[in-house]
Amino acid sequence: MNFFRHRLTGLPVLALLITVVGCSSADDGARAAVPSPGAKVAGLCRKLDKVLPAKVDGQGRRDPEPASALTAGWGNPAIILRCGVPRPAQMSDPEADGVEVDGVGWLLQKQQDGSFHFTTTLRKAYAEVTIPVGRTGDGMAPLVDLAPAVKKAIPTGIAD
Repeated sequence: MNFFRHRLTGLPVLALLITVVGCSSADDGARAAVPSPGAKVAGLCRKLDKVLPAKVDGQGRRDPEPASALTAGWGNPAIILRCGVPRPAQMSDPEADGVEVDGVGWLLQKQQDGSFHFTTTLRKAYAEVTIPVGRTGDGMAPLVDLAPAVKKAIPTGIAD
C-alpha cells in the first residue's frame, strides 16, 4: 500500500509560526466522539484502555476530550483510537481494502481530507484508529504499536 510510503510535506514556515503563536495550550487538545456500545463491548473497551501503550508511533499518550475509557490519543496531530464504534457498512463490501498487522485485521477507509480510518475486523468489539493526514507518512507504525493491546484485550470473533 504505497499511500503510507510517502512522507507528507510540512506547512510553510510562516503558516507554521502563525499556527504555533496563535494557539494556546488549551486550544491544542484533540476531541473525539465517545462511542456508546452495549455493556459487553464497553467492558472489552475498558480492558483495552488498560493495556494500551504509553507511546504510539513514538508519540506520548494525550487522550482526547471528553475523557473516556473508550477513547485514547497519541501525539499532535493526534492519532485517535475509539473503541466500541458501530460496524462500518463498508465491511460488507467484498471490494473493501483491508490489511493485517501483527495478527490483527483492519478495514482501511481513506477519508476525503487525506486521513485514514482503520477499524478492527473479526474481533468481539470494533476499535477504530484515525491517523490524521499529517501523520500518514509513518505507514503502519501506529497499527504495529496497537496490535498487541488489541490482541490482549479484544478476543477474536464477530462483534454483536
